[in-house]
Amino acid sequence: MKHLLIKTLGLLISLNFFACADQRSDNVIASIPEASGISFCEDSQTLMVANDEGSFYELSSRGEILLEHKLGKYDLEGVVCEKKRLIFAVEDGAILEVNRKTLKSKKFKLKGQDFKISKKSGIEGITKIDNLYYLSLQTKNKKDAKLLVVKLDKNNAKVIKTISHGVIDSAGMQFHKKKIFIVSDKKDKLYIYNIKKNQISKEIKLPPFAQEGVTFDNNGHIYFADDNGAVRKYLVKDIL
Repeated sequence: MKHLLIKTLGLLISLNFFACADQRSDNVIASIPEASGISFCEDSQTLMVANDEGSFYELSSRGEILLEHKLGKYDLEGVVCEKKRLIFAVEDGAILEVNRKTLKSKKFKLKGQDFKISKKSGIEGITKIDNLYYLSLQTKNKKDAKLLVVKLDKNNAKVIKTISHGVIDSAGMQFHKKKIFIVSDKKDKLYIYNIKKNQISKEIKLPPFAQEGVTFDNNGHIYFADDNGAVRKYLVKDIL
């Protein structure tokens, strides 16, 4: 009888623990220092997370850390995961290409006109549309709030076009379902930008945290890189 009572009590404690875990309001699945960008890898079904101190992390969709690697003294502000390589946005106006197999890297300084990189206006996000990369400038005024459209080849990262989108505090972004989703850590908002109409089609209020990156998986989840040291996971239907 005593053994049965202890076993039953243990079961109740376990059930209560998992119930509490499922009800966590912060939705944190991993602790990553200064998480500044995030991208979902279609081939491996994993997440790549950039950090401000030049490291990146590969996570499972549940938040287990599968890989941690230091690339160097780079202020990484966003990442695009591709089949053979990772493409990082570097705040001082560059793109860092990293081979996923060898982890060898190559840096490309952005070249072109109609944009200016400074300590107060640096690169803060990156996404890919077709064969072009879109980088966001984080600024304090709408005039300088732009997307840089970049063509990357073996030797150059050339800005071929700039687009004014009006999001002053653009901290991270992701192209998804033919629209660009842009997060603002100061506004605690998620902007849905219609690139064909060149306008913000929707603004969504987010829970208060330091939003620095956003991505989506194939199972109805949205993930955020939190600069306060976390990766957060939500159901898309609960956010959008």
